[in-house]
Amino acid sequence: MAFFDLENHFAFYGAYHRNPVNTAIHVFFVWPIFFSALLILHFSPPFFFYLPNLEFSLWWNNVAFVVALLYSIFYLALDLRAGSLAAFLCALCWIGSSFLASQLRWSLAWKVVLVVQLVCWTQLFIGHGIFEKRAPALLDNLVQAFVMGPFFVLLEVLHNLFGYEPYPGFHSKVQAKVEANINEWQESKQKLS
Repeated sequence: MAFFDLENHFAFYGAYHRNPVNTAIHVFFVWPIFFSALLILHFSPPFFFYLPNLEFSLWWNNVAFVVALLYSIFYLALDLRAGSLAAFLCALCWIGSSFLASQLRWSLAWKVVLVVQLVCWTQLFIGHGIFEKRAPALLDNLVQAFVMGPFFVLLEVLHNLFGYEPYPGFHSKVQAKVEANINEWQESKQKLS
């Protein structure tokens, strides 16, 4: 699968998220996972030493900023219009998590992150186990699940609310690939039984 092939990435994601309840669960819980991950990453050591002679703070000098930036750039490379909105959301998550990190400090922040991560991941696994009846995508492609998840739930919302497509015919092509993926999965499942 090509790294910047949105159609194939979205088809892979779509094959694991066909049930509307599971999809709704992802819409509500994927972005908080990203936000809380950024929150804990604000406590990473700085990349550069702090130079007291500088008149500005190196607020971007940690892993949280780099992660938010890389996600934003990647989403922009996949689709400029939806990627711009996703990059904006990544920036908002970074700003919000930065503020929250400064307010909570490490002693409380890690506890908040732990609770948010546990609640959100539990909901995602419930969505897959009870409603989707298929293991989550992260068991088959860990990077795709972590990096693409926030962008895919955004694309789902944009498509369902506004009929958005990155280009004409995108969703019909993706749907054909999703059906092929599901058929392949069902055949492999039958061979194992």
